[in-house]
Amino acid sequence: MSGDHIATGTTRRRVLQGLGVGALALGAARARAADVRLPLPSDPRDRQMTGAFPQKGQMILQRTRPPLLETPFDVFDQGVFTPNERFFVRWHWAVIPESVDAAKFRLAVRGNVQRALSLTLADVLAMPRVELAAVNQCSGNSRGLFEPRVAGAQWSHGSMGNAKWVGVRLRDVLDRAGVKAGSVAVRFNGLDEPVVPDAPDFMKSLSVDHARDGEVMIAYQMNGEQLPLLNGFPLRLIVPGWYSTYWVKMVTDIEVLDAPDESFWMKTAYRIPDTPHASVKPGETGFKTVPINRMVPRSWFTGLASGAKVEAGALVPLRGIALGGDRGVKAVDLSTDGGATWAAAKLGPDEGTYSFRRWTFDAASAPAAGGRLAALVRCTNADGVVQPMQQPWNPNGFMRNGVEALDLAVA
Repeated sequence: MSGDHIATGTTRRRVLQGLGVGALALGAARARAADVRLPLPSDPRDRQMTGAFPQKGQMILQRTRPPLLETPFDVFDQGVFTPNERFFVRWHWAVIPESVDAAKFRLAVRGNVQRALSLTLADVLAMPRVELAAVNQCSGNSRGLFEPRVAGAQWSHGSMGNAKWVGVRLRDVLDRAGVKAGSVAVRFNGLDEPVVPDAPDFMKSLSVDHARDGEVMIAYQMNGEQLPLLNGFPLRLIVPGWYSTYWVKMVTDIEVLDAPDESFWMKTAYRIPDTPHASVKPGETGFKTVPINRMVPRSWFTGLASGAKVEAGALVPLRGIALGGDRGVKAVDLSTDGGATWAAAKLGPDEGTYSFRRWTFDAASAPAAGGRLAALVRCTNADGVVQPMQQPWNPNGFMRNGVEALDLAVA
């Protein structure tokens, strides 16, 4: 990381005191009887809102066990960073610690290393501290919008969030253990457990070179506060620019491997077609797959939702957020003629390569005669990669990033 990522402010002692609060209870959560209708193409569209989960505000309930909580989309219009209490939650297994004793917690570093480590939180906090803004986005974000429909959690656009993460470089931790020659991968495991003995433990891995690139980090804070329990307290992996399946929560075990990782969650699950945009035709089979990896550019409208009414003949200010994927946002463009022509939006402050970026557009005119105002938005990242006009499709509902549309009623 460059020098501008070095965090200032909170001292190590103050952070340790915050972590030392120790047990963060995860009580039983029940949904309240408030409903929200998601803008999905097929039923079920209705979801319950819940504020019953610890350290969380009102969230869209996708599933109780394991917890799947979606961020209401209006939250993304309120700022470029997602508040911790509204940050989405996604776990794979229902057996999650209901509390974590910070004083007893240990981070193991083992495998093909010169010396095995058992680090306390105090040990981690004593290491050089870094800060990075990065979007954490579920691989299946927006899965509920896939047509034809695919199996899995029917998320709208809210299984994502942006935060300022504070922690230590993974490289520094690995260097303390001493990675041996011949190492090829680093595997991560957390405190969650399978619900039955034969189910595969949730583990993910990165290549050694990626793990030691100086950007991958182990975080203990998000947005200036300790990690919420449901978002990985006390430590979680941050893999900027990559989908959140790699961002292991409650990480407690780091294993350096001298052979490729053949575990279930790398070899079998979370794989995408090895095709442009990870897209295939519905019903197509026999295509080669690779593990899901880097995020791709995306952009969204915020403030107005499809179906909203605007005044005939008026200029309609539009705004939203964009994500460059594994690179920064270079440009955001809008079209009001179905993609025949495009005009540049104004970009807001740059919070970093992996952050959301705000955009605004003041040149959309509602027809004087009424009817409809349709707008499209697309992002181009710093590598020149542009969102595709056609929505990609794959049987797992991963990596949706086609151009998004806004359809307004004019009266």
